[in-house]
Amino acid sequence: MAIGAQYLPDAEAILSHRQDNGGDLWATADKRLIKGAPFSTLECVQYLLELGMEPDDPVLQAATELIFSTWQPDGRFKLAPQGAIYPCHTVIAAEVLCLLGYAGDPRLQKTFCHLLDTQYKDGGWRCNKFSFGRGPETEYANPLPTLTALGAFRHSHHLNQTPALDNAVAFLLRHWTIKKPIGPCHYGIGTLFMQVEYPFRGYNLFVYVYTLSFYARARRDARFLEALAALQAKTVNGQMMVERVVPKLARLGFCQKGRPSALATRRYQEILANVALDA
Repeated sequence: MAIGAQYLPDAEAILSHRQDNGGDLWATADKRLIKGAPFSTLECVQYLLELGMEPDDPVLQAATELIFSTWQPDGRFKLAPQGAIYPCHTVIAAEVLCLLGYAGDPRLQKTFCHLLDTQYKDGGWRCNKFSFGRGPETEYANPLPTLTALGAFRHSHHLNQTPALDNAVAFLLRHWTIKKPIGPCHYGIGTLFMQVEYPFRGYNLFVYVYTLSFYARARRDARFLEALAALQAKTVNGQMMVERVVPKLARLGFCQKGRPSALATRRYQEILANVALDA
């Protein structure tokens, strides 16, 4: 699928930011790939793919090489030249590379093994960074990195085959019941979570239901069905309405707040197709 004519202005706008952070391809001069949100390297690659840019486009091929240049022999990704490497760094790089079509690459196979080897006791993935201090809630894994990890694994042969991923799904379904902020980074399910954010960036209802819909363990669970029903209530005439978008993306046509989005609706239709697998 190529970028449709109606989305070319959005693609051009995203490309216009590719040197904003001091380097090329939305990176900083010292290759920080997650700095400059919402126009960081890993985010902009996802936007362009969402708009229909082919992974073999020269821009995305160059971005792919840049992302892989941060891969470490143990399977992690070092997205900044200094500082600790956290699971949230590895999972987002892995998911983006999977979206680019590299799930079968030997390097990502190593990454998948690393993630399975470092899964936290409650089934999720947990960063040992306590910006909010320590408390009982920080004994949980971090929901968003866990969801992102499942977003990467859905492209792999592990999907619905590896029991450890069922544990990750179970952790996220428990959070639907817990709701309160958990994990060292305090991810909660509240007012902001329940707003449809698009494109997928943070921890919110839309990406939660979308990602979990690929997992049979989730689709059979009443908590997932509750979340799905909440998402369905957000639609108007079968179209997904965007309730929240980061302000710097507000002028892009494919994700305008308060309006239906054809591309968001396409993701919603994927959810319905996944759910129909169990019908």
